[in-house]
Amino acid sequence: MAGIDRRRAEAMDGAAVADDRRFSALLVPGLCLLALWVILMGSALKDLPVGIAASAAGAWASTVLWPVGAGLSLRGLIRFLIRFLPQSVVAGVDVARRAFARDPDLRPGFATCRSIVPDGMARDSACAVMSLQPGKLPVSVAADGMLLIHCLDLREPIAEQVAADEAPFCRIFRAERRDG
Repeated sequence: MAGIDRRRAEAMDGAAVADDRRFSALLVPGLCLLALWVILMGSALKDLPVGIAASAAGAWASTVLWPVGAGLSLRGLIRFLIRFLPQSVVAGVDVARRAFARDPDLRPGFATCRSIVPDGMARDSACAVMSLQPGKLPVSVAADGMLLIHCLDLREPIAEQVAADEAPFCRIFRAERRDG
């Protein structure tokens, strides 16, 4: 009987440790989201309850939706942004130039290419980021990773551009560490 009580007590202690870990995993993102809320909405006390609720919901959703064992590489994120931001400006200028041209030199259509980003949230995120780039818009993704992309100019090397965009995006995600 004493062995059962001891195991039950150990299980309760383990549950308390898991609850503490879960709380700390929610605390930092929740506080960051709340700080962002205050920056965007101001620090009026009447708005704070909504900000706290939205921050708590966002923190909870981030732990539920984030893949187990996944992490972010700050170095990978910085390298991605160094590529993405200037490329976005150049693509935006190109689209604006074509839009204001007397005879826009366009060959719009659909192109397909295979994605190297792992299936799931990572691929969905890559497509969302790609949709921010002017000139290319992912329309659908097949189960085998084949992307259907609407392009403004099919004469461009779409598959090569997508591969060049996906490689730095993949470096954002840190692989799970395994001991042994």
